[in-house]
Amino acid sequence: MPRHRRLRLISIALLALLLLAAALLWHKPYAIISGDFTRQRIAAGLSKASVQIGDDHWVYAYNDDAPRNAPTVVMLHGFTGSKENWFPVARRLRERYRVVVPDLPGWGESNRIDNADYGFIAQSERVARFLQAVSPDEPVVLLGHSMGGGIAALTAARHPERVARVALIDAAGVRFRDNRFGIDVLAGRNPFAVYDEASLQRYLDTVFFDDAAKPTIPWPADRVYIARRTQDAAFEQAVLDRIGRSDERFLPGDDAVRIRQPALLLWCRQDAVIDASALALYAQRIPQARRIMLEGCGHMSILEKPDAVANAVVELIERGRQR
Repeated sequence: MPRHRRLRLISIALLALLLLAAALLWHKPYAIISGDFTRQRIAAGLSKASVQIGDDHWVYAYNDDAPRNAPTVVMLHGFTGSKENWFPVARRLRERYRVVVPDLPGWGESNRIDNADYGFIAQSERVARFLQAVSPDEPVVLLGHSMGGGIAALTAARHPERVARVALIDAAGVRFRDNRFGIDVLAGRNPFAVYDEASLQRYLDTVFFDDAAKPTIPWPADRVYIARRTQDAAFEQAVLDRIGRSDERFLPGDDAVRIRQPALLLWCRQDAVIDASALALYAQRIPQARRIMLEGCGHMSILEKPDAVANAVVELIERGRQR
């Protein structure tokens, strides 16, 4: 085939692909972000599954390639987060342990029910049922980040038969030292709100300290993400009012005195969301917990310092474990 004809055919194929991508973006704009999430999941060596538990449809990533009888590690994400936040840590743990990383109901790919309660108490009860479904025969190692940390604390305290060990990472649920984020929440504002380019950058600057770990969201994915977060604004505010301003906002810390399992408390000193003073407050309630304070990272330790987080989880699991 002449070279000019091959070039023409290649150009036509590329144009067709571009048109197909444009049509997909027009009809399903979030597909561009979903596609990247799929890439991240595959790179982390994880598969995807779902389970229906009552009214809640859970979507989760998992890997079952660990040695036989290895513990199951379940990871709970934070406010405005999703299962993808945990993928760097999951990738580092998956060869040693069975890992299960869900989108909490209301978030990510899991379903959201209008006017349902997605506060600490309701979510901890959902998590207990999820743990029963994914690990019916053995209690799990439960990791919780931020809002997920508060949920994990309540689950471990109220359902000890389901939780063998627990890690609270930059966890919500105690009255930490005042910072800008906490003041805004108490005033009824959502400091994480995203509605334009400036607020997106402010959000990223708030949750990340390490610029090298801060994600870049190129066009047109940034527009798609901003549109989704704007659409979710009322839901985000309702959840934040529940976990940040209602009578249950400090319940995870109050109930943490009932946690008897081996535990890990891990924070970043530069956390601008859940101030690092929260670690000592949780430690007063969980005296058996190992305490780790990392330097040079912010609220997203699981993305900024995944090696350190994974190593701490391994030590939590292996300490005192029969081999």
